[in-house]
Amino acid sequence: MPKPVVNTVGLREVWFFGLQCTDSKGYVTWLKLNKKVTRQDVKKENPLQFKLRAKFFPEDVSEELIQEVTQKLFFLQVKEAVLNDENYCPPETAVLVASYAVQARYGDHSKDLHKPGYLASDRLLPQRVLGQHKLTKEQWEDRIQTWHEEHRSMLREDAMMEYLKIAQDLEMYGVSYFEIKNRKGTELWLGVDALGLNVYEHEDKLSPKIGFPWSEIRNISFNDKKFIIKPIDKKAPDFWFYAPRLRINKRILALCMGNHELYMRRRKPDTIEVQQMKAQAREDKQHKQMERARLHNEKKKREVAEREKERMQREKDELMERLKQIEMQTHRAQRELEEQTCRALELEQERWRAKEEAERLEGERQEAEEAKATLARQAADQMKNQEQLAAELAEFTAKIAVLEEAKRKKEDQATEWQHKALSAQGDLEKTRQELKMAMTSPPKLQKEQQEQQEANGKLLSEDVSGRRSEEECVSETHKNERVKKQLEELSSELAEARDDTKRTQNDVLHAENIRAGRDKYKTLRQIRQGNTKQRIDEFESM
Repeated sequence: MPKPVVNTVGLREVWFFGLQCTDSKGYVTWLKLNKKVTRQDVKKENPLQFKLRAKFFPEDVSEELIQEVTQKLFFLQVKEAVLNDENYCPPETAVLVASYAVQARYGDHSKDLHKPGYLASDRLLPQRVLGQHKLTKEQWEDRIQTWHEEHRSMLREDAMMEYLKIAQDLEMYGVSYFEIKNRKGTELWLGVDALGLNVYEHEDKLSPKIGFPWSEIRNISFNDKKFIIKPIDKKAPDFWFYAPRLRINKRILALCMGNHELYMRRRKPDTIEVQQMKAQAREDKQHKQMERARLHNEKKKREVAEREKERMQREKDELMERLKQIEMQTHRAQRELEEQTCRALELEQERWRAKEEAERLEGERQEAEEAKATLARQAADQMKNQEQLAAELAEFTAKIAVLEEAKRKKEDQATEWQHKALSAQGDLEKTRQELKMAMTSPPKLQKEQQEQQEANGKLLSEDVSGRRSEEECVSETHKNERVKKQLEELSSELAEARDDTKRTQNDVLHAENIRAGRDKYKTLRQIRQGNTKQRIDEFESM
C-alpha cells in the first residue's frame, strides 16, 4: 500500500486493503502495488482515480479488525454494499443494521436533538426493501428510530462493530464472484472469500453447492482462460475451469494468493507488529471505557441533579398552589366572618326591637288594666247602662287576653333571638380561630420545603490441513439471543406490510434457506462434506 495513502488515514492493517481502479476495457480491477501505474492497464483519465477498498475480508471482524480506522473503513464499505444490494440483506436484518448505522452516526437518541424527520436525508435501506413493503418513508424512519433508541449508551465504534458482526453472517459478505464454466461447459459462479473457493449454480449466488477450503489446495495456476487447481490430497485429481477472459484469471489468482496468505496467517501466532497493535488497541479501549465510565457517572449525576431540580420545582409549584388555596380559604373565611358579623348585628337589632315591642305591649297592658279598673269603678258607681258596660268589659277582657298572648310570643321571640345571637357569637369566635390558623400555616410549609430540598501460485498449507476452525463458527443470531429476538420481532412487524408480488430471486432463495434451517455456516459445513475427490467429481458433473 502506498505510504502517502496509509499515512493520510493512519492505517496500519494494510494487508486487508488495495487500490481499486477501472481498466481500459471498463472493468473494475486492482492496482498492482509492485509496478508503476503508467505500466498498468488503467483507464486513461486526468486525474487518475483510485478507490481505497477492502480487497480481503476477515473471518471474524471482532477478532481481526484491530484499529478503529480499519473498522470504520470496513463498516463504510459493507454498508455501501448492503445499500446498493451488492450484498443481499433480508428486510428485517436491513432495518436492524440501519439502526446501528444511525447509532454510529448520531450517537445516543435524544428527544431534544433528534426531532421527527431527523433521518429524512439519510439513505438507510436498500431500494429493494423499500419497494417490497407498503410503508411510507416516515413509517420506515419511525421503525428505525425505535430501534435506534434501543442502542442507548452504545459507543459509535461499538455500533459499527455490531453492524459488521451481523453483516458478516450474510451469504454474500466478503465474496468475490466470477463467471466460470466447468469441463462440461455448464455456466457457474466461482466465489473467492476468506475461507476458500466455493462453486455456485448460475441462478443462485446465496447458497454454494461445493466448497474447497484453502487448507485443501496446494497449487493454483492458469493458462490463458483455463484455471487449474491442484489439491493437497494426492488421491484427488487436478481440476480446472474456464473464465471468459485472461484478465479474469489474473484477478482470481491474485485474490486466491492474498486470501490464502491471510488464511494461513490467522492460524499461526500473531506477529510482533500485530501483538503490539492489539496491545495498543486494548489499552485504548480500556482508556475509552474509563472515559466512558467517567462520562456515564457525570451524566448520571446530571440526570440526578435534573430530577432533583424538577422535584424541587414541582414541590415549589405545589407549595405555590397550596398558598393560593390558603389565600382563597382566607378570603372566603374573611367573607364568612364579615357575613356572620353582619348577621350578629342584625340579630342584636332584632332582639332590641323585640324588647322594645315587649315593653310597649307591657305599657298597653297596664293601660288596659287601668282602663279595666276605671270601668269597674264606673260600673259600681253607674248601673245605668249595665249591658253596655258589660259588653265593654268583655271587650277589654278579650283585648287583654290577646295582648297577654302577644306579649308571651314576643318574649319567646326575644329569648330565641338571644340564643341565636349567642350562637352567632360562638361561630364568629370559631371563624376567627380558623383564620388565625390559616394565616400562620404557610411559614410551616416553607420550613418543610427548606428541609427537603466499531501465472502460478504455490499455496503452502503445512500444519493446518487438519484444523478448519471456521467450520465451528455459528451466526450472530445463534450467539446473541438479543439479536435473534430483535430479528424475529422485526420480521413479524414487516410481514404485515410485505408485498409478496415484488419478491426477487434472492428473496425466494433466502426464504427457502430459512425454511430448511440453513444459514451461512451450516451451508459451509454441508458443502465440504466428503473427501476432496468426491467434491471434484461433483463439480465436474454439475
